[in-house]
Amino acid sequence: MTLGGRHAVDAMWHPIFTAPFDHDLELAVIDANGTRSICCPCRRVLGGWIKSETKRPIEVRPTHWRDWAKTS
Repeated sequence: MTLGGRHAVDAMWHPIFTAPFDHDLELAVIDANGTRSICCPCRRVLGGWIKSETKRPIEVRPTHWRDWAKTS
């Protein structure tokens, strides 16, 4: 079974405090508008979160993460 091109087991979200450092991750945010994912790979670094490609900090507080699904 797949969800949005992902295997169901890979689509599981994890609590943000369990996120590994220095890995490309897909992040999710839960706010007043509901749940949404951040559309670019991000990395956990000392002091917060950055966009993987630009190394710039993200301006949201993520609540969940899952492995970034690389597309070719």
